[in-house]
Amino acid sequence: MGSLDVEKSAIGWAARDPSGVLSPYTYTLRNTGPEDVQVKVLYCGLCHTDLHQVKNDLGMSNYPLVPGHEVVGEVVEVGADVSKFKVGDTVGVGLLVGSCRNCGPCKREIEQYCNKKIWNCNDVYTDGKPTQGGFANSMVVDQNFVVKIPEGMAPEQAAPLLCAGITVYSPLNHFGFNQSGLRGGILGLGGVGHMGVKIAKAMGHHVTVISSSNKKRQEALEHLGADDYLVSSDTDKMQEAADSLDYIIDTVPVGHPLEPYLSLLKIDGKLILMGVINTPLQFMSPMVMLGRKSITGSFIGSMKETEEMLEFCKEKDVTSQIEIVKMDYINTAMERLEKNDVRYRFVVDVAGSKLEQ
Repeated sequence: MGSLDVEKSAIGWAARDPSGVLSPYTYTLRNTGPEDVQVKVLYCGLCHTDLHQVKNDLGMSNYPLVPGHEVVGEVVEVGADVSKFKVGDTVGVGLLVGSCRNCGPCKREIEQYCNKKIWNCNDVYTDGKPTQGGFANSMVVDQNFVVKIPEGMAPEQAAPLLCAGITVYSPLNHFGFNQSGLRGGILGLGGVGHMGVKIAKAMGHHVTVISSSNKKRQEALEHLGADDYLVSSDTDKMQEAADSLDYIIDTVPVGHPLEPYLSLLKIDGKLILMGVINTPLQFMSPMVMLGRKSITGSFIGSMKETEEMLEFCKEKDVTSQIEIVKMDYINTAMERLEKNDVRYRFVVDVAGSKLEQ
């Protein structure tokens, strides 16, 4: 182990402007504090949120920006007060790396709703240093925002669980949709959607994939194990399926009408929004009123839920479908992700990319 007092440099791939093009970038990590762990990054998943960040789609990006928030790595150094981890542990880091720890959400252990949460990239840490993400060879993270990867779980498979997996698991858990025998819908079959199918099936649900075309039907039914498949433009089939679902996980990250999907819900059903959308969504109020239906949202999950989700996925043998790429392919992967040309999650082999050369 090196000295905890010495600043270390990291090598990552960063966007410099809203073009979103990533290129090599060397920067300084913050010091490893008493409760920090330094993580050698092994793998990092690529999420739609990374695309929003590098292209400044939400108007909040600060450059240079190293994205990546589905991070799996190896602990290489621990601070003096670290009790949860030791050197050599395989660990995960998600979208958040800090919170105030004093507000209502923090005290309820739902720190993802803290108004002073610190994002793992494109933010500023408490010491004033900018945070940078997992498309880099190293990170320094507060132990309270690190999770252990269960023994026997492949690190590359674990990476997408730290965002896509927990994003689905948390609302199913919170809203009581974690019991068997329910009927659920997954709207959109991308990175989050495919994990939605797998986790909902592992919970014992009858799962219907809802998509805008037929092109993913075979994949959904034969490879992911969905029970049914609906094309949203097929009016007859949509009418037949009316009032049949307990919930819909809506993963679509662009503006879209809500009414066709609200009609699929049973009384007291929930449409749970997952996609980050920067345009207003609209619906007619009777669509909600006449079935006591709810439109709600959920944001990733807590650290406690993330640990539970990882154990659940290990127990149920839930894995993600991934395409592993090296860092020099990242810009092509970004372009393909924008076109939904991936089944279903890119994972960057960061350690195998030899960033130091």
